[in-house]
Amino acid sequence: MSKIRNAKYQIGQVVRHRLYPFRGVIFDIDPVFDNTEEWYQAIPAEIRPHKDQPFYHLFAENDETEYVAYVSEQNLLPDTTGEPVRHPQVAEVFVKDGKGGYRPRSATVH
Repeated sequence: MSKIRNAKYQIGQVVRHRLYPFRGVIFDIDPVFDNTEEWYQAIPAEIRPHKDQPFYHLFAENDETEYVAYVSEQNLLPDTTGEPVRHPQVAEVFVKDGKGGYRPRSATVH
């Protein structure tokens, strides 16, 4: 049985991809890979990450568009630019925390 590691990053944190030019806000974390085998096999073998590490769901953006990304921990780095993330769903789920990241909106019912 493989050992599950604690996630290095947290929900609301802004991160960037180590190899590709995109960044985003983490909105969910899987302790280990939890996507389809087809998705996994589509990653080029020379950069395919191990499955036994945290994987992060991001509201992501690059220069052209906004989208949802699923990224292994080994391929993420903290984004310290302080720039806001323009993905439209960020404002629906988070509020800026004043420290360059985001915190989940409260789930209070009015």
